[in-house]
Amino acid sequence: MNIQPSLFPNHLAAPYLSELRTSAPLVHCMTNEVVQTFTANVLLALGASPAMVVSPKETAQFAKVADALLINIGTLHDSQAEAMLVAVKAANQAGTPWILDPVAVGGLEYRTHFAQQLIELNPAAIRGNASEILALDGQSSQGRGVDSADDTGVALNAAYRLATRYRTIVAVTGETDYITDGESTWSIPFGDKLMTRVVGTGCALSAVVAAFYL
Repeated sequence: MNIQPSLFPNHLAAPYLSELRTSAPLVHCMTNEVVQTFTANVLLALGASPAMVVSPKETAQFAKVADALLINIGTLHDSQAEAMLVAVKAANQAGTPWILDPVAVGGLEYRTHFAQQLIELNPAAIRGNASEILALDGQSSQGRGVDSADDTGVALNAAYRLATRYRTIVAVTGETDYITDGESTWSIPFGDKLMTRVVGTGCALSAVVAAFYL
């Protein structure tokens, strides 16, 4: 498969940012415990409103009133998995878009199985690094913990297949980001290695994707 991405024109981003700041979307972040504060601050800086509701007794109710839901499986455990499934099903019933961040799938069986279970529940978008996207597509990858050892270009075909198969948007991020919905494919070549030296940049980006899903 020979996919030729188009360079995303920067001037198109400004109207969406203005719209986000006007609407101040409420983003329900079920994210990993390492990055909760960082993620909340990134959303606040953008103009969105973050909320970290994590109890299985509350997630269904809150997913229905939020504007978007983020599911990040970085520090996955049984109670969190239960709460995430409850939230996703409630979001689907309410028409609330939800975004999947499949942190470190491929290397560990528990989270890989759970991510495959989640992807069948119709995420509005998937945001992951190259190794994670390859693993979701059922391919071998070279992830090292939560970090990718694969170039994003290697995962472009996998992203396209996932987008087509699940009728979703897939963003594979790294030095060059690629975004596809199975029809149009865009590239954004502004990544920097310094981002790999800050904990949570990818996780926060997934929350940003949720905020922009207006």
